[in-house]
Formats: sequence, structure tokens, C-alpha cells
Amino acid sequence: MSTEFTPWLSFFGGVLIGLAALILMAAHGRIAGISGILSGWLTRTDSSTPINTAFLVGLVLGLPLTALLSSQPISIENDTPFIGMLMAGLFVGYGTVHGSGCTSGHGVCGISRLSARSMVATATFMSTAIVFTFIVRHVFGA
Repeated sequence: MSTEFTPWLSFFGGVLIGLAALILMAAHGRIAGISGILSGWLTRTDSSTPINTAFLVGLVLGLPLTALLSSQPISIENDTPFIGMLMAGLFVGYGTVHGSGCTSGHGVCGISRLSARSMVATATFMSTAIVFTFIVRHVFGA
């Protein structure tokens, strides 16, 4: 799978992610961690279920809304077999439970708050992802 780097779209996408995290924190005192929001929504133990629902609906509708408003067709290619995607999902789920957060919670919100725990967590999952990607691409030829 090849991707084309688009610096301006990437920049504005990052700005929108940061803005959404800032608004959620300022308006509701919540960290924009997707794993925590999804967990709170699924277990209904969180008192902010309408906020969680709105956040998750926004995530799900982002691509279809973009496709609807875009003049360019959106193409998604994925050469990864289903079992690989399933394993990746399980590993990410395991990591978010045992790491007390996910890439968005630690990487976006935690680092911006200068949290030492989030910096260590982000360095850990990023280095793990780099090593795992290297192994999969160069050892298994995927």
C-alpha cells in the first residue's frame, strides 16, 4: 500500500484534532482519548454518555461526510489480510487497557499537557509500532 504525503491536508487535519481535543477539555474537562470514550460508552458507567455518543458518531461519520462533500473520489486500499487486522486490533486493545490510554489520549492530550507518563507511553507505543512494522515488512515481506 502506498500513500501520498499531503503536508497541508495533514497540517489542517492535525489542527482539527487538536482543536477538538481542546474543546472537549475546555467545555467538559475530558481527555479526548478514544479508547476511554468508547469504553465509557459501551459500559454506560460514564456520566457523559451523550458526549461520548456525539464524539463516536463524529468519528464514524467523518469519512462518509468527507466523501459526500469532496469533489474527488475517496479510495481506500488495504492489502492486510483480515487476520492481520484482527490481531492488530487485539494488540491495540490490550495495550490501551494496560497502558491506561491510547494514542489520542497519551499522544495528543497527554504530551500537550507535558505529562511524563504520557511521554513514556507515547515513546513506548511508537517504538513498538516502528519495530513491529519493520519486522512485518522486511521479515514477512508484507
